[in-house]
Order: sequence, then structure tokens, then C-alpha cells
Amino acid sequence: MEATLQRKLATFLLEAEENVHDVKRITETKVPELTVDQAYKIQRDLVDLKLKKGLTIVGPKMGLTSKAKMDQMNVKDPIYGYIFSNMVHEGGSNISRKELIHPKVEAEIAFVLGEDIEGPGITAAQVLRATAYIVPAIEIIDSRYENFKFTLPDVIADNASSSKVVIGDKIKLPNELDLALVGTTLEINGELKAAGAGAAVLGHPAHAVAMLVNMLAKSGEKLHKGEVILSGAITEAILVESGDTVYAKWDGLGEVSFSFVD
Repeated sequence: MEATLQRKLATFLLEAEENVHDVKRITETKVPELTVDQAYKIQRDLVDLKLKKGLTIVGPKMGLTSKAKMDQMNVKDPIYGYIFSNMVHEGGSNISRKELIHPKVEAEIAFVLGEDIEGPGITAAQVLRATAYIVPAIEIIDSRYENFKFTLPDVIADNASSSKVVIGDKIKLPNELDLALVGTTLEINGELKAAGAGAAVLGHPAHAVAMLVNMLAKSGEKLHKGEVILSGAITEAILVESGDTVYAKWDGLGEVSFSFVD
């Protein structure tokens, strides 16, 4: 793919995000044979455009980390994208629904790194040793594509549907919990909508972070001290609307809530 087309597609997706309107899939109207490698190049251009606007990277995030989602998309590996400084909110925040197209929420466990990690060959045990602490998080995903429908290259190019994240204020050391056994519930307006345990994320959330490190190593990248890493969804993604209050609870790790306004 020519660099000019790559940049044009990244700009196309960024404009859709900034103007809060959905667009047709890249593979439907622009590059039908788009590959995963080409999609990550578009994503890197999208990241570069955001950095040029003065945003900073909070950390990478994993997507498609459940076996069911990987089977659905016919892939063997999850995907990754990036969370930026303008996407992060504290628990209890009011978030504008008008800033999003068709948002969905999912409960996750986030890793805050105490040191750099660089692959390949990184294991879950090494991830846990490099982790300063764990925090609960609700990720708000929001595809820029019509009807939240996409192929694998489409969603990679669109920064893995990254949109916003609400981070809790309770922290735990990595050895204080068996993260595979952490039960999680997700409620909308007081009604239980989804539940799961940490094992839903590739058997253990640290496995997902290890896989991320090793995937990044293929392009000469690594994870950095201080970054907040979203390990992947424990619960299914639930559609939310203006006026909804979202509440999630993790066994031993606290709770996080926020409300959508306007």
C-alpha cells in the first residue's frame, strides 16, 4: 500500500471519530483486499496523527481476547490498539454521549507497569513481576463503522474501536489476587447485564499482556514503565445510551461507575 493512501485512510478514520459520524468499512469501499499488516500500518499513522495533535499515549489495549471472539473473527491472535490521554476518565464521571457514535461498555482488568517489558518470549509470570499494580476499568468501545460491523483489518485500522476508559481508584498488587478467578459483574441502571471471571481473558489477563508484548516486538516496540495496559474484556460488550448509569464490580478489586449524559 502506498504511503499516501495509508495516510489518507488514517485521516479518514480520525475525521469520523472527531466528527462523531459513522462511515462505511474500508474493505467495503476503499481497499477490499486490505491485509492485517496493512491495517496496522494505517493504525500507526492514526496514532501519529493523534500525537501530532498533542495527545499522549496512556498505554496499549488488547481486543478479541476471548476464544469466542477469536473464533467469530477467524483469528488465532488478539488485536491491539492504543488509549490516549483524552480518553481517560475517573470513576463516578459524567461522560457526554454526544461525543460517541454507538458506544458499548465492557469490564476489564488494567495493568500499570513498574518497569519496561520487551519481547519476544515474554511470559505471564514475567508480566506479573513487571507490574506495579492492578486496577479495575470499564472500557467504552465505539467503532467508527456503520452498525458496528467490520472485518478484522477494518477494526485494526480503526485503532481497535478505542474510545474511552473509566479507571477505578482501588489498586492491588499482582500477588494479592488470582486474576483468573476474579469474578466481575456489569450493570446498566441497576440491572445485571453481564458477568464473567478473569479466566475469560485468554485463561488469565497476564497471558493477554504477555501476548501483547510479544506482538509489539515484531515491529520493534515494547511496553513502558507507567503505562496502563487494558488486558481485554472479561464481560461481553453492552450497548449504552444517554441517561444510562454503568456500574461494574470486581471481587477483591473494587468497583467503577459512570453515567452517560446528554
